[in-house]
Amino acid sequence: MGKTNARILIVDDSKLERKIINSFLSPLDYEVVEDDGSRNTLMLVRQTKPDLIILDLILTEQDGIEICRAIKSDEETRLIPVVMITGYADKQARLQGIEAGADDFLMKPLDRAELVARVKSLLKVKEYYEYAQKKDYYLTLERLVKEKTAELERALHELKQSNASLTKSYLDTIYRLSVAAEYRDEDTAGHIKRISHYSAEISRQMGLPDSLVEDIFYASPLHDVGKIGVPDHVLLRPGKLSPEDWEIMKSHTIIGARILGDSDSRLLQIAEQIAISHHERYDGSGYPRGLSGSQIPLVGRIVALADVFDALTSKRIYKPVYSNEYSLEFIAQAAGKQFDPEVVDAFMRGIDNILKIQASFKDELTVQA
Repeated sequence: MGKTNARILIVDDSKLERKIINSFLSPLDYEVVEDDGSRNTLMLVRQTKPDLIILDLILTEQDGIEICRAIKSDEETRLIPVVMITGYADKQARLQGIEAGADDFLMKPLDRAELVARVKSLLKVKEYYEYAQKKDYYLTLERLVKEKTAELERALHELKQSNASLTKSYLDTIYRLSVAAEYRDEDTAGHIKRISHYSAEISRQMGLPDSLVEDIFYASPLHDVGKIGVPDHVLLRPGKLSPEDWEIMKSHTIIGARILGDSDSRLLQIAEQIAISHHERYDGSGYPRGLSGSQIPLVGRIVALADVFDALTSKRIYKPVYSNEYSLEFIAQAAGKQFDPEVVDAFMRGIDNILKIQASFKDELTVQA
């Protein structure tokens, strides 16, 4: 089950020793990275993200024990197996290495068969541990999803039981659930309200029935509820995400649909459509399913435009605030590509009301109209 393409970092100040170890491992399709120990090894480990480290106990410029301790003390690197090697049969040094967190200890000259066996064993243990962690993560996420779904259902059931109409108290309940689900993100209550009103205004300009406009008004704040399943290090990272982290970020659409799915509530059914489709693009280049044109639910096409306009005109950790003029030009040029041209036309027809909404629900993160 072990990964034959695992990346292994060799840290040894002897070029000959590095070459010997490399010759042992390379034929097994491992990706081997060599370092002479002259650099900041912890920084190198973070950069190369190895699956296993072979670390010499005594280096010219660094202390192998201290390096091992630093690796095992860092939350980002502590799970990487470390095999310490030494040419000295010093029992005390061996004990120090184990106490520092080393996962194994080998004596030089290294025996090829023993080294390969130890490497394979540690990689397999690491792989099983990562699998168990991932499984535990999804079990926890599933529990959170069920709890959030039950919370939403209870709130809606109680409101219906009391024969309450969709009033301000109902809207506040939806907003609070939306904000609670996004509590780790930079989004604000103002963002939630603006999305709701923008989406309703676009829907009215498109001539949709009042009942559907009302449903979109209340369902649209739940568009990003799936962010509850996105880890902090991805959700809150400034700047451009790595391809791997971008795939994790995109999963919030699927997670959101799972949270809201399988409900008898018409409102939550619409919210589910919005959650799964508000990052699809009219030309088919969006995610998660690459839908295009009318394949994308109308409610998703509407909220997609409302969400992008608010994102453009609001500050985010990964971008500055753009002016309304720039944002409107961007949207106009994206008609037929990112956005449904009919939705763009409706947005432009209602622009006066859109800007009034922006001013009414502004916060410290939002550009002044």
